[in-house]
Amino acid sequence: MKVGTAKKESKYLTEKKFQAFEKIFEQYMGSIARSFDKIDQGLSRHDKAFELILKNMQIFTEEAREHRQTMSSLIRTDVSQERTIEDLKIRVERLETKIK
Repeated sequence: MKVGTAKKESKYLTEKKFQAFEKIFEQYMGSIARSFDKIDQGLSRHDKAFELILKNMQIFTEEAREHRQTMSSLIRTDVSQERTIEDLKIRVERLETKIK
């Protein structure tokens, strides 16, 4: 059996090790930065979509308010016309009874 001596790496950070580490570190940091850029782009698209949705919802709310106001005035007009018609019917009935 041959007993070999195992090479022990220095536990201290040498310039060569640091350069290798720095290169890998820079690659990973670049990768992380690119992924954040992609996320930011996606979020900006979502923000634009949410702004459009909010704008449409505000438009629909305004239109609904206008419709309610229009319907309210139409209902008031309809009620007043119904009263007028009922009054006229009563007057006609009275006149008919007087004629007989």
